[in-house]
Amino acid sequence: MIRTKTAVIVGAGAAVEIELPGQREMLSRIAQGYDFQRLGSDLATQDMQDFDTLFRKVKGKAEDLREAALRIRAGARLSSSIHALLQQHGDDKHVLAAGKLAVAYYTLKAEEQSAMAAEPRDPGDMPFRGVENWLFQLGRMVVDGVARSRAEHCLDNLHIVNFNTDRAIEHYMPWVLHSGFGMPVTEAQDLCAEKLKVVHPYGRAGRLEWEKGSEAEAGWGDDNQRNLFKVAEGIRTMADLVEDRQFKASLTGGINNARRLLFIGFDFNSLDTSLLFQERLSHAPDTLVALPEAEQGKAETIRRVLRTHGGIAAEALAVFHVGQSWQMLSDNGLLIES
Repeated sequence: MIRTKTAVIVGAGAAVEIELPGQREMLSRIAQGYDFQRLGSDLATQDMQDFDTLFRKVKGKAEDLREAALRIRAGARLSSSIHALLQQHGDDKHVLAAGKLAVAYYTLKAEEQSAMAAEPRDPGDMPFRGVENWLFQLGRMVVDGVARSRAEHCLDNLHIVNFNTDRAIEHYMPWVLHSGFGMPVTEAQDLCAEKLKVVHPYGRAGRLEWEKGSEAEAGWGDDNQRNLFKVAEGIRTMADLVEDRQFKASLTGGINNARRLLFIGFDFNSLDTSLLFQERLSHAPDTLVALPEAEQGKAETIRRVLRTHGGIAAEALAVFHVGQSWQMLSDNGLLIES
């Protein structure tokens, strides 16, 4: 069990580790899907045709949305992510609408095509197979050593900030409780609905069927386009976040109260970092960072960012792991559970 107030910051690299698209791949997919010049030719894809059909459903706005989509396609070459691009076009309501729709569309499609199943293929298994992934390692620490009678407390000290728009954590965690405690999956879902704290700064592609809230509902990998416009309303931009005081409080509250920070797949880009550290931390939480090998050259820069923006001094940086996130979690399980 995680016994210390812990905040896990999940970035795009963590999505890649569980076979979901990272920021650059998501932006590339959107740019390709908005290549409307190919419509009507042999080079047109199903994605292009889907977006053309969706735009036509918006009475009187199809042409505006199509032009906005082309602006997104053009800007994709110069942006690091779709979220950064939408920030650049924050005063263009048609670009924002087309961008949110595309994020919802490709998030659900990525879930549907991923190795994460709607349900485990075999009884007692997980919907994402294997132990060499960060979802399994985090889930193992949540239930490890917890009596069945105290299962309702196993998530008390965990706060997750997920900069991705997929629902992998929410989908996976009930199956962890189901297997770990032998409880019916419906009971595990109810417990997660009550206790699992996951904040999505950029929103997400709807809520799962068992979750509470007013968001549009979308099952895991449910790419039913009839509900896509409502699902897209759950995608956020920086402008949306600035105006949402309640959300900002939920984002910063979990970070400010944490005595330990775990960064998995987080690349410390300027936009995400500014959202995460809206003010320097007044305390010095133990900090563990998993950095992909391809990003190893950024290690010193990340240390400076943590110190400058987060107020996290060098002595608080307990672990700087170069490699996959699951390995860092596995290697440091004793520390994280303490």
